[in-house]
Amino acid sequence: MTPATLLRTPGDAIALLGEELVALPCGAAFWPSERTLIVADLHFEKGSSFARRGALVPPYDTAATLARLAATVAATAPARVISLGDAFHDGFGPERMSEADRAALEALQAGRAWIWIAGNHDAEAVGDVGGIRVEELAIGPLTFRHEPRRGATGEIAGHLHPAARVRVAAGSVRRHCFAGDGTRLILPAYGAYAGGLDVASRAFAGLFETRALTVHLVGEGRVHRFPAGSIVGVGVSRDGTGPRRANRS
Repeated sequence: MTPATLLRTPGDAIALLGEELVALPCGAAFWPSERTLIVADLHFEKGSSFARRGALVPPYDTAATLARLAATVAATAPARVISLGDAFHDGFGPERMSEADRAALEALQAGRAWIWIAGNHDAEAVGDVGGIRVEELAIGPLTFRHEPRRGATGEIAGHLHPAARVRVAAGSVRRHCFAGDGTRLILPAYGAYAGGLDVASRAFAGLFETRALTVHLVGEGRVHRFPAGSIVGVGVSRDGTGPRRANRS
């Protein structure tokens, strides 16, 4: 499958150390040359985890996330799927999976390599969910891990659930996003109940070369690309050439 098969808008293309990936509107990334689908922070069984603590949250998130993932797998036909950690919201999540959800997961894994990268929520996950578990994975120039490391290059990570507010003609809009600067890429959380953390927050400090930062906002059936100068709170001028000047009253 070539990149052109999946590219629906210019905002879908992401270049990373000479490799071309495709940002999909569902929040997954596809690496066509390796036939690899990449998802981050599935957070299966988050609803049941909250329920155990007395929170009244509908326990249907795992089924919803699996259904969306099934559609993505059908569209991309990957030979390999990489989950970038926090596939389960807690270590006992696999034990709480329903038989129907477990069967759906097994069907997705059939005929392809499935790699679970350990996250901070599920590093000690209990139970067999197929595939193989690793701390991190290197393929060619790219390294896949859960938590981004400052100073790393060629890194694809999750953990931070990136979202961004960007300036548009009508004001501003905030959505989950892919965030990258050409040397690192952080994927949005894929799980149905997973939230988003603004890329202008302190958690992202030092991870990107600010003027090179690009966010790819996940929209309805499209991915929309915005440069650093359009991101609220990042502090870069609209043309990306210098710091944003504070408004004077």
